[in-house]
Amino acid sequence: MGPTRAQFIQYAPAALAVVPLVAGPWSALAAAAAGAGAWAVNTSAPVLRSLIACGLTTTGCGIAAGEVLASGMNPMIALGLAVPAGAAALAHHRNLAGHTPALVPTTTGAGAGTAVGLTSQEQLITAYWKEFISGPTQTEGRALIQAGANLEHFALEADGDHVAFTGIITLPQGQQVRVKAVDIASVYRVPVSQVDLGDPKHYAPNALPVTVQLRVPAEQPQIAAGTPTTPEELWAAFVGVPEGAMPGTTLTVTRYDGPKDWEGIATRDRRAIGTVNLQDLAGNLDLETIQIALAPGGKPSQMGIRVMEEHALMHGTMLSSVLDELSMDSRGYVRAGTYVDSRPALLPLAQPGSGARHLYLVGGSRSGKSGLLEQILLSAHRSGVAVVLASPQAGTIAGASLAAYLGDGLDEAMGALRLAYAMMLDREARYRSPAFPFTDPLVLVVIDEAHMLLSASSPYHLEAKAIVEQLTRRSLKRGIGVVLATQTPLAEDLGNSTVIRSQLLIGGGAVFLRCARGQGSLVGANAVEGAEGLDLSMIPSQWPGQYAKVADRDMSGLATEVAAAPEDGTFGLGYLLTPGSQAVQFRSLHLDVPPVSLAGGERPVGVEDCDAWRERDAVTQTPMVDKRGKNLIGSLADLLAAAEGAPSPQEAPHHNPGGLQVVAGPRPGAPGAAAGAPDGQELIKPRILELLREQSISMTAETIARKLGTSAKNIKPRLSELKKRDEVTNENGLWRAA
Repeated sequence: MGPTRAQFIQYAPAALAVVPLVAGPWSALAAAAAGAGAWAVNTSAPVLRSLIACGLTTTGCGIAAGEVLASGMNPMIALGLAVPAGAAALAHHRNLAGHTPALVPTTTGAGAGTAVGLTSQEQLITAYWKEFISGPTQTEGRALIQAGANLEHFALEADGDHVAFTGIITLPQGQQVRVKAVDIASVYRVPVSQVDLGDPKHYAPNALPVTVQLRVPAEQPQIAAGTPTTPEELWAAFVGVPEGAMPGTTLTVTRYDGPKDWEGIATRDRRAIGTVNLQDLAGNLDLETIQIALAPGGKPSQMGIRVMEEHALMHGTMLSSVLDELSMDSRGYVRAGTYVDSRPALLPLAQPGSGARHLYLVGGSRSGKSGLLEQILLSAHRSGVAVVLASPQAGTIAGASLAAYLGDGLDEAMGALRLAYAMMLDREARYRSPAFPFTDPLVLVVIDEAHMLLSASSPYHLEAKAIVEQLTRRSLKRGIGVVLATQTPLAEDLGNSTVIRSQLLIGGGAVFLRCARGQGSLVGANAVEGAEGLDLSMIPSQWPGQYAKVADRDMSGLATEVAAAPEDGTFGLGYLLTPGSQAVQFRSLHLDVPPVSLAGGERPVGVEDCDAWRERDAVTQTPMVDKRGKNLIGSLADLLAAAEGAPSPQEAPHHNPGGLQVVAGPRPGAPGAAAGAPDGQELIKPRILELLREQSISMTAETIARKLGTSAKNIKPRLSELKKRDEVTNENGLWRAA
């Protein structure tokens, strides 16, 4: 261990008193000044001792050499005195462990990089070479890399941020250079890639050139002459060319904040741009599809372009902040979300003077489809529009209580379609004018998970397909619109019916949200005009950086009060397509509050009192096609006759899974109905009433059937008969004791 500060102060006077006897008074003062200065800057004890010893030795040797020359003695003696001085300086250099001096010239002041600075640097570089590589000196306990491998023809190059030295590693004739690039890199503390040794095949074995880059300037991107860099140049090179996504167009940038954050207007000289394949455009600009948004301009020859590094819709628009925009305006539009350019995204529910509008909604699991449906139900409620809801997957729509009629479950959803078709036939019988007079409320037929009814694997495939085709073709003029939601845009989800998709798009618009991988491409057989090139599976499920956010785990326990934020996922992010326009990127409203809570507790908007509505219980259970799935009933009179006449398949004798044999008779009130019902009916009716009275809660027909150990097909006719006796009530598909 070195001397403490107290020891230094204690012994320094004695040392200074002895020094004049050895080296003279001036050397004493020099040594004292050097030691005090080093101590003041907290130099380590070994370095401090080395510095004092070096100062004493070199000063003393200098004075002794001067006296030898002055006395006329042999000059060789004076030269020999330089040896201990040099040894002292080298020993002091070795003691600077952990304090390696910089090998790069200091560039401070106007005189930086002058010949004086470079000379000092050259000396330091060559000293390192001799100390660690060639010798003759070396640090105790460490072998030289290759003794005698001297660095000849040394040259230092310093130009701005670039500092390098070159030379030739030279050995006596007959020896071979064994110094490696990794050895030199370790000595000068640079990456091996910055050391360049010549190839021994092209040089003498004992002479090998070397170049060491001590400091390399920051690498600059290499841009070949003529390579496009600005958005305008990229556009002209890849987009506006004949094989590009928008041939013949030029770009005018209106805002530029970086290569991935700019806006502009694409213009085609006196010609319409037409539809744009967004996938091709993203490929031309070397971007992800989600980073590009298109906005049709005021002229057919113009198109707005937006490129985003951080998506403009990441933070969303709160449902509670736009309550006034949820009701239908005078043009029949409601607020559905926000476009990428911050404008309100509007959906049409009606067309004044004409009737209702359709909507085609596509979105896979966790895409925000159910949330948008809830939002549409709320807008319909606030706008005085009645809703007939068909939900084959029971219990998936939180706002189902806002519907005038709810078909919850596969069988009930089919019944809701039958009722909607009957309502259309009823209005056609009552209104002969092609223009809907709005004397009855508008009706929205909302079909969620429509593929469960329309696909070829559905037991109701043929009947559902026939009804939906007729609804989409004929219902708008009668004030009945169809909102059809599926998980993919594939044709099989619509029963391979081109009629349904084309009528939906012509009669209103479409919303495209994220789909599963491989199921969201809108090309080929699934192409939609105005949405060419879109691949809905390319919409990411998370925003950039979300995975890193999830990785920061919080182990404090489940926070039951925490609500999801818009940044937590891309729910509701997609494209909105309205007739005659280009699909525009938008995001539906973020449900910061449940939509049903904004209904104010009001009862659902009701359907007008008409024959189809009064006979809805019988209508919903009456198949409207024959056994082959052909010959859809075409008039209200035929439909009511079918409902009043032959018993429906549900009423045919069959074995009850619960063990009760049920034999159905004519519907109450129908011609030929007996005053007393068969025993089978009376056996199950008391059980239904007993269950509803005991539970004191509303239940669906399926729930009642499950609790009684039978099927819903047995329960529904009995519930209808009990309702006619005023013993039970039905509200939105929920039954309870009167």
